[in-house]
Amino acid sequence: MSSMFSVAKLLKKEMFMQFEHFGINVPDAKAMAEWYVKYCNMKIVRAVPKPHQTHFLADEKGKVCMEIYTNPNAAIPDYPSEHPLRFHFAFAVSNPAALKDKLVAAGATVFEELNLDDGSCIITFRDPWGVPFQLCNRTKPMI
Repeated sequence: MSSMFSVAKLLKKEMFMQFEHFGINVPDAKAMAEWYVKYCNMKIVRAVPKPHQTHFLADEKGKVCMEIYTNPNAAIPDYPSEHPLRFHFAFAVSNPAALKDKLVAAGATVFEELNLDDGSCIITFRDPWGVPFQLCNRTKPMI
């Protein structure tokens, strides 16, 4: 236990550590980036077209960034066949239901809609490439 404390103390003193991004290999990174910009208020903060169509997308507030790329050096997961509990990412929104029809019209599909006992609402979608994501309105925000 004391070694964990000393590592945490060292990290706090010596290193700044903040979540920078997560990355996913997708079938068409350029088209996917454009879709998330158009329909989910993401913004492209960096694009590296060659060799793998890498795009870094930041959320509306610039707090979280995801990297999407199409890299044949690693297998692209079969996102449509995977359960969203295996992998998904989520957006905090004020009214998920109000955005549902817009996203479905843009090619997303609804996987599940949950209204939790505490009043939270979570809608899980698959984007047009089958990658799962959620729109969440929580009574007690995560961050």
